Amino acid sequence: MSDIALNQNIDGARIEPASRPNLDKGFNPLTMIIFFGILAAGLLFVAYSIYADVDATGTKITSYVPYMLLMVALLIALGFEFVNGFHDTANAVATVIYTHSLPAEFAVMWSGFFNFLGVLTSSGAVAFGIVSLLPVELILQVGSSAGFAMVFALLIAAIIWNLGTWYFGLPASSSHTLIGSIIGVGVVNALMRGRDGTSGVDWSKATEIGYALLLSPLVGFICAAVLLLVLKQIIRNPALYAAPDGHKAPPVWIRGLLILTCTGVSFAHGSNDGQKGMGLIMLILIGTVPTAYALNRALPDSQIAIFTKASSAASAVISAKGAGHSIIGDPRPAVTQYVSQHQINEGTYPSLAALVKDIADQVQRYGSLNKVPSDLVGNTRNDMYLTSEAIRFLMKDKANDLNKEEVATLNAYKGTLDSATKFIPNWVKIAVALALGLGTMIGWKRIVVTVGEKIGKTHLTYAQGAAAELVAAATIAAADNFGLPVSTTHVLSSGVAGAMAANGSGLQVSTIRNMAMAWVLTLPIAIALSGGLYFIFAHLF
Repeated sequence: MSDIALNQNIDGARIEPASRPNLDKGFNPLTMIIFFGILAAGLLFVAYSIYADVDATGTKITSYVPYMLLMVALLIALGFEFVNGFHDTANAVATVIYTHSLPAEFAVMWSGFFNFLGVLTSSGAVAFGIVSLLPVELILQVGSSAGFAMVFALLIAAIIWNLGTWYFGLPASSSHTLIGSIIGVGVVNALMRGRDGTSGVDWSKATEIGYALLLSPLVGFICAAVLLLVLKQIIRNPALYAAPDGHKAPPVWIRGLLILTCTGVSFAHGSNDGQKGMGLIMLILIGTVPTAYALNRALPDSQIAIFTKASSAASAVISAKGAGHSIIGDPRPAVTQYVSQHQINEGTYPSLAALVKDIADQVQRYGSLNKVPSDLVGNTRNDMYLTSEAIRFLMKDKANDLNKEEVATLNAYKGTLDSATKFIPNWVKIAVALALGLGTMIGWKRIVVTVGEKIGKTHLTYAQGAAAELVAAATIAAADNFGLPVSTTHVLSSGVAGAMAANGSGLQVSTIRNMAMAWVLTLPIAIALSGGLYFIFAHLF
């Protein structure tokens, strides 16, 4: 990029045109040795953690084939987070690099470290929000060939699109891509089972997430523009609204502000984006090693009393709704049908009541989740997950005829089920944190150049960079609290565009057009890629 900032005069001092940062300085050999050393140590840590967890259950290994398949699936899942890291690095570092607040190589290491910390401290709510989009029948048989076909298809499709948009320097959304991949698998799975394709996805959850993804660019653009205008009214120091002076670093207070916003975006990005891989890794672990990961064996025995009480209260509510109807045989098909089709019929309540009672009997029989026999762990977990999903849909169903007190009772029971089935071991968090953090440190240049040089017609000023990143960090943190995946890429890049527009700097129409095109195409292409791959894998496995 040529120098694009005009000479300026601030307090009578001549300011040199802002210069392009040095983006071509590579890492020294010692840094690369440390990088690959941490990568190798992380993979060994994953392998040892799985071995230790399986060994703790007392399970005898009779075949290594499932574990080989498990390691391949985990490598693909961690590979998605690694690609996510270098695809989304520009979200945090472009502003500090182009304002000369930090050298490029240090900025990406700084960002990688705080991405790592963000993953470690994440809540897990986003992880299971993503998983809930998947077809329930595939989740219940995730250890089958169809389950592996699902996981491989959606992850490989997401990686392909992420790599493609990265290659062309387009700041597309990894969240957007993964959601599209999940929808593609759901639609094709429904069609292959002779159902309407629209029945393969939880559209209420997809719509909720879709609104978050749709609104995030608008939030970024508008809020960054408004914040910049507010800053101009509150802080009248001209230095904040200037482009960098040649290669000089900004004043200390401005530099501190920009590093702080970079840190906030990196931390928030790790907290939100890292969870997507966690949820999928847990599905893989549950499918291949159910004895160790299907149920949360770390729950204290005191939870059993709480579960028993909540189960009795929920059973009374559901049984009362199903009074006058009875079922003969296995209640699971009727509950599965309700979760898949979201239509209450005369068998829904009595079947669900029977399943709730059956789960309570299973738990009380053994007195602790840790004592459930290894050959029954998968079945108990599936029953709990199916019941939790059925209650989730019932509470949202307008035809459920439930009052507020009954909804509260069912919600409390659902919470006890989720605590037993929706958990993330610490080693999974650490593995994902390493993959995302290390990925953040490489391959960042292409999209950094787009965000830093090709959105506005003038060089990025200190205030524009700070406004865009403050909005991005706040938006992502808020979405994390609500368990919603939002696009860091969309929020940050649209925030830069909004700050440029508010400052009258002008926008490069070709870049905005390409970004909009990537935003529009991501969903249909991800759906087509994952759906096609799922169809192929389902016939190969």
